[in-house]
Amino acid sequence: MKIRKLLEVNNLWVILKGFAMGAANVIPGVSGGTIALVTGIYEELINSLKSFDKKALQLFLTGKFKELANHVNARFLIALLLGLVFSIFSIAKLFAYLLVEHPTQIWAFFFGLVLASVYYVGKTVESWTLGNRSFFLLGTLIALLISFTNPAPSANGNYVFVFLCGIIGVSGMLLPGLSGSYILMLLGNYKLLMVDSINTLSSSIKQLASGDTSFLSNPEQTTGLLHFGIFLLGSVFGLVAFSKVIAWIFKRFKNSTISILTGFVFGSLAIIWPWKKEITNPNILNRHGEEIIIGYERFFPSQFDQTTLTTFLCIIAGVICIWGVEKMAEKQSK
Repeated sequence: MKIRKLLEVNNLWVILKGFAMGAANVIPGVSGGTIALVTGIYEELINSLKSFDKKALQLFLTGKFKELANHVNARFLIALLLGLVFSIFSIAKLFAYLLVEHPTQIWAFFFGLVLASVYYVGKTVESWTLGNRSFFLLGTLIALLISFTNPAPSANGNYVFVFLCGIIGVSGMLLPGLSGSYILMLLGNYKLLMVDSINTLSSSIKQLASGDTSFLSNPEQTTGLLHFGIFLLGSVFGLVAFSKVIAWIFKRFKNSTISILTGFVFGSLAIIWPWKKEITNPNILNRHGEEIIIGYERFFPSQFDQTTLTTFLCIIAGVICIWGVEKMAEKQSK
């Protein structure tokens, strides 16, 4: 694989793209893979991840760290990881607030992001043959089927299941249009793993930095840290294994693969439709006594008021953001 030689400014762009991917992955229904595909780093990301193979292990065990860094494209991956980590820890609490206080607007913004992504992802297909159109339709139907599946009624903190959630969730993250966060929501573990465990880790790090280790004797915090650690292990395992599968398919059937991925992106619009009401069951509560979401009732606004106008403006803002990202990517490639 050709080694990516990054100047400082290019390194910053990769970090920013990682930040955008992290922000997308926090929102249920939005895929970080979509952002990677639109910003032009998807194929490099997949090829870099699949390079964690036997050769990489041999280089590590023999202490050839410089060759190892070149083999796995470490400069690119570290820059991307920095953006992802910073995004997840800075955006998780903000989006937790926005999803409660301004759900329609935040869903609308991401609806605009994904809507624009359909065009920019689709135009990378060299030729829209009948076969590629069929793959697009198949991808759309799969995403629609997922979007109308009701979430599991309660969280499952079983450690084996949490590990499997890591594998499944990161697989969804790598596939544009199939949100790892939304899959976690369907499994019933989105709040447990993407909100509670991340916030627990964040607060524990702050306590540790100030010399306070009392969190180690707090059963709720230690359980949250265990959930995060096991979920992370599952994610790393799934990331390496699934990237090899995607890279193999991408290399041999590139246009067909992008076609079905474009269908995934298009079909996922139903997941993030901004006008929807949560369906809950008063008899099914989480550990905080809050009603669990078991589905959504989608609708279109019956009147055009200030809230509706704001929602449409948020959609437009999302479209403009993707347009801007695409323009920057075009300038960078020249």
